[in-house]
Amino acid sequence: MKYFKQILVYAKPYKIYGVLNIISNIFYALFGTLAFVSLMPMLKVLFKTAEPITTKPAYEGISKLGDYIENTINYFITIKINTEGEMKALLFMIVIVISTFLLKNIFGYLAMYFITFLRNGVLKDIRNDLYEKTVDLPLAYFSEKRKGDIIARISTDVLEIQHSFLSILELIVREPLTILFTIFAMLALSPQLTLFVFIFIPIAGFVISLVGKKLKKQSDKVQKEQGIFLSILEETLGGLRVIKGFNAEGYFNAKFRESTSHFYRFSNSLLNRQNLASPLSEFLGIGVIAVLLWYGGSLVLVENTLAPDAFIVFMGLAYNILTPAKAISKAFYGVKKGDAAAERVLEILHTTSPLADKANAIEKEGFNSSISIENISFKYEDEYVLKNFSLEIPKGKTVAFVGQSGSGKSTIANLLTRFYDVNEGSIKIDGIDIRDLTKKSLRSLQGLVSQDSILFNDSIKNNILLGIKNKTKEEIMDAAKIANAHEFIEEMPIGYDSNIGDSGNKLSGGQKQRLSIARAVLKNPPIMILDEATSALDTESERLVQDALEKMMKNRTSVVIAHRLSTVQKADIIVVLLKGKIIEQGNHEELIAKNGVYTKLVEMQTL
Repeated sequence: MKYFKQILVYAKPYKIYGVLNIISNIFYALFGTLAFVSLMPMLKVLFKTAEPITTKPAYEGISKLGDYIENTINYFITIKINTEGEMKALLFMIVIVISTFLLKNIFGYLAMYFITFLRNGVLKDIRNDLYEKTVDLPLAYFSEKRKGDIIARISTDVLEIQHSFLSILELIVREPLTILFTIFAMLALSPQLTLFVFIFIPIAGFVISLVGKKLKKQSDKVQKEQGIFLSILEETLGGLRVIKGFNAEGYFNAKFRESTSHFYRFSNSLLNRQNLASPLSEFLGIGVIAVLLWYGGSLVLVENTLAPDAFIVFMGLAYNILTPAKAISKAFYGVKKGDAAAERVLEILHTTSPLADKANAIEKEGFNSSISIENISFKYEDEYVLKNFSLEIPKGKTVAFVGQSGSGKSTIANLLTRFYDVNEGSIKIDGIDIRDLTKKSLRSLQGLVSQDSILFNDSIKNNILLGIKNKTKEEIMDAAKIANAHEFIEEMPIGYDSNIGDSGNKLSGGQKQRLSIARAVLKNPPIMILDEATSALDTESERLVQDALEKMMKNRTSVVIAHRLSTVQKADIIVVLLKGKIIEQGNHEELIAKNGVYTKLVEMQTL
């Protein structure tokens, strides 16, 4: 339960519900015991075994508490029979029995009512923290993890923790108290018979614990396999067009079936082991009852040391132990499963982000002089993508990076936005290392238009407004006009309020890209990063958007990464990269005059 203890921290804000649940459970256990004990006076009236007591008993200390309670009840019954008759006394006893059972069930409901708020509150807070952590973790973390596994942890694993929360509160409060109160009542009736019961209970507990030993391991396998098939589902939905285009439905069907087959086997093993808890504990309990019947029967019939009515109530109390014992064994398995789920959830929550803001991080406002890339080296895995790379980007200038795929162009965009940190060297804005700035203030200085148009299943207006507040509809429309998007937006069914579908699938590639550009325009940052920003546009759209980008980049510091000549030829500085190193640098005319690598790239594009 070491992982589960860490999850219990989430119960703190809801501790009042936990306290009310415990109080309700105490009364549930108390009235559950009294419900059986209250049968005794009724049985005494029916069997006429009670000796009439006409004098009110005197309390003689804790050692004779059982006798005092029994004599008080007998005195009360005697007075009731003498004044109102046997049938009325019996009716009164029946009302008391029904009342105790009713109170037991009322407090049982209240216990469940209060625990609901605690369980659902814990569920909500863990999910919120998991989502917040998922958004905060660096991109590198998700290149190593399956998306489906993350989804499984936020949905199924958290739900498993929620269910096992109920189990643990049963395990530590209600059921043990029920057993404890029942034992007190049994000891009061017959210490000899109670001692006999407790010889057999540890044996039953040992057998039950043997079944649960492998449960956590099996549960972990089930949850991991669920993550795998959710990943396959997520990939399938994202790549349906390619799957259908390459007739790969059979391959993905087989892959999904293989995963669900593993899940089927692991789940069967887990559930069969879990389902064994209830019948096993019940059978062992009935075994104890059978032994009790034999030994208790001998005390009543042979030795005459136990009254028949006391024996019947004792048997009822013994059976009353069975239900909570069964619930504890079931809760024990629930906690084992919950602990496995908690381990997977805490793995994400305890992951430290290497990109976390420093304790004394600076909130920077505005951009004044330059961006300095000073002797940086960077690698994604083992091989360096950039090595000893340096460059100065003055304020107000447009710097374009060109080169073959894999030369490190997009990596520069990732490092400037601090999606990744450099391995060596530093990147500075106005002389301040970007690692000393808060990520929020750094990114508020930057606008990003990437090669992949990342859009969300929401309205056009909300996609343009992403992360930006206090903008009027006119400002949104002006940004869309600059990005050459206003015209096609107006043609949509309800204009700017039209939903664009999952990942913007209701729009063409060019329309998606223009919405991404409109989003960056609306943000109006001092530094603009364009990573293949016009790659998805047709020739006509590219011409119009290129003109809009040129207007937007005037008097603004821009970092442009592009393949197309039209995107880079008007840049103030063009940097030609090869395997992470600068091999040429200058403006378009200067580089053409050199007749080097840049000239070859231009000729290839012209051809």
